[in-house]
Amino acid sequence: MRKSYRVKKEADFQKVFELGDSKANRNYVIYRMDKPEQKHFRVGISVGKKIGNAVHRNQVKRHIRQSLQELKPMLKSDVDFLVIARPHADTLDQAAAKQNLVHALTLAGLLTDEVRE
Repeated sequence: MRKSYRVKKEADFQKVFELGDSKANRNYVIYRMDKPEQKHFRVGISVGKKIGNAVHRNQVKRHIRQSLQELKPMLKSDVDFLVIARPHADTLDQAAAKQNLVHALTLAGLLTDEVRE
């Protein structure tokens, strides 16, 4: 994803944590904060050290980024959100990671109606 689609600064991360609301499933926690003036969404991805070594953490991040890239047209545009992986997320393959991420994003209300099945 391009830089304009990412939450990069620590202050922006903290703002979403403190002011946003959260929803979770077994594998992911989603924090979201509405930003009506924004023209497209921004996402931050966090994978903690409880997940495993750097290879496993990077693999989980790749799965999340790939899933978000595929879901990009269906995501709401006026939000900043964070995806935090829980320890069980490293056991998922790409298809299962996408399915779990869709579920978490639906709980958080970030997907438009056409993707919900």
